[in-house]
Amino acid sequence: MNILLVLIPVTLLIVLIAVGLFFWAVNHQQFDDLDSPAILPLLDEPAADPDAPKPAAPPAAGTADIDAGSTDE
Repeated sequence: MNILLVLIPVTLLIVLIAVGLFFWAVNHQQFDDLDSPAILPLLDEPAADPDAPKPAAPPAAGTADIDAGSTDE
């Protein structure tokens, strides 16, 4: 029964923190646009610009200097 003396204030503290976080989120416009973020992954990527330079290809496997760390004396 003594545990209620601890649990009730802890529960009230958690509820107050949750209410405070909710009002903080509302004041910072966290709930203004609920539809667009859900649709963004479904949209196609914009068309690539044909005049844009292509990224460089990574070096082919096996072209690295394997013996770079060894010394022949």
